[in-house]
Amino acid sequence: MNRRKFLLGTLSVAGAASVPQSARALESLPAAVPGQPNMTPAVAAEVGRATFPKNFLWGSATASYQVEGAWKADGKGESVWDRFAHTPSIIKGAATGDVACDQYNLYRQDIALMQRLGLKSYRFSIAWPRIQPKGTGAVNEKGLDHYKRLTDALLAAGIRPMCTLYHWDLPQALEDKGGWPNRETAAHFTEYAQIVTKALGDRIPSWAIFNEPWVFTMLGYGQGIHAPGKQDFGLFLKASHTVNVAQGEAFRAMKAVAPQAKIGSAFSMSPAAPRTDSTEDKAAAARFHAMNNIWFVETALRGKYPEAFVHGVPYEALGFEPGDEKRMRAPLDWMGINYYNRSILSAEPVAAGTPVGFAAMGYNQSRGMEGPITDNGWEVWPRGIYDIVMQITREYDRPVMEITENGCAYGDGPDVTGRIPDQQRIDFYRGHLAELARAVRDGADVRGYHAWSLMDNFEWAEGYSQRFGMVYVDYRDQRRIVKDSGHWYSRVAKTNRLS
Repeated sequence: MNRRKFLLGTLSVAGAASVPQSARALESLPAAVPGQPNMTPAVAAEVGRATFPKNFLWGSATASYQVEGAWKADGKGESVWDRFAHTPSIIKGAATGDVACDQYNLYRQDIALMQRLGLKSYRFSIAWPRIQPKGTGAVNEKGLDHYKRLTDALLAAGIRPMCTLYHWDLPQALEDKGGWPNRETAAHFTEYAQIVTKALGDRIPSWAIFNEPWVFTMLGYGQGIHAPGKQDFGLFLKASHTVNVAQGEAFRAMKAVAPQAKIGSAFSMSPAAPRTDSTEDKAAAARFHAMNNIWFVETALRGKYPEAFVHGVPYEALGFEPGDEKRMRAPLDWMGINYYNRSILSAEPVAAGTPVGFAAMGYNQSRGMEGPITDNGWEVWPRGIYDIVMQITREYDRPVMEITENGCAYGDGPDVTGRIPDQQRIDFYRGHLAELARAVRDGADVRGYHAWSLMDNFEWAEGYSQRFGMVYVDYRDQRRIVKDSGHWYSRVAKTNRLS
């Protein structure tokens, strides 16, 4: 997944430091709860109070390139991730998604597994080059047929299909024409969105147009960590604007085909804590929030860019054209939040005339390091999911939300008995869900939660070195083994309460 790799990249230039008391989690008491060595009384109290609405949807999430494999089967075209992963020295361990979890062939097995676990929602994504191998033109019916079968199997199992139209696998043919910085890509994406909605709109009730648009535009075009590997802030700006236009245009095109569909997008969000109580650091945190959290939200819901730059939004550099404020508008039916960790911000002076780039935003960003640390170096900070959900609730007048991703990387494998006792992952989920329940109790309209991920998979630039799944995948033979966390989550899904 590597969704927060940017925290180690260009924007992450300062170490962890103290944060205001208001940004801290519940105070931990020294004594642990008997029988629960990793749970303090404060957390236990929140767990005991945790309740969720009667029809709350418990689910899991995956992405096409990360799990499907079958990278050139049945007429599928090449994606930017196929090209990127096949480039030497790019992916850790020289890994690719050519096979991944082979879900293209094993989807019925995985659906049966979800059904046994009691999950009621599955967030999956469609690979654009399976539908239009070149990104435009004729439809590959074999690709559409696969997703029809997948959708029908989910419905038959009593699981809601939640479809993400774009989870980063742009057709390489469109990248060859300029990719997302090329404004024409918005029209091509809208055509693709309409094709898929016509084929599946009668069966799929809930859609995400994009997954984490900030991540794939910044890491793909601004920092080069992800496909297509470009390092140009100007390309990021143009790509982000094209995506914002595409989000609005696709929303209208989809509604024209399936007016009953509930359409939103899934946004990566990291609550921003100012390093100090100074006015300058608080302003820096606000700019970070504008750029990293709502750069693709404010445009959809209010038709304008938020103030992420010290000296104003660079509309010319974005490629903004007259009328784009209307093209970007999309009254999203729901909003997805992908939460993994928090960010700490301090102000950095920006001189007049500073070129548009990272420095023009005027902040230094670092990761928190007070909480426990996962195997891939991320802080475990459950309070953050409460903070960001409540902030969005306040800023956007209590929108309908779902947690579309939340999870952690731990490398636990089978013990001598074949069991996978991943207690740290259980603790992670328990803490985050307790904080999410608190947000619901305080008025947030959150209607579903999707654990990242259903199973271990290809984690982008990190290859197979990180395991986020509740289900262990043995990549040698594609055997699936439910981890202890999966069994625990199953009990939560079936009882609607934490344990």
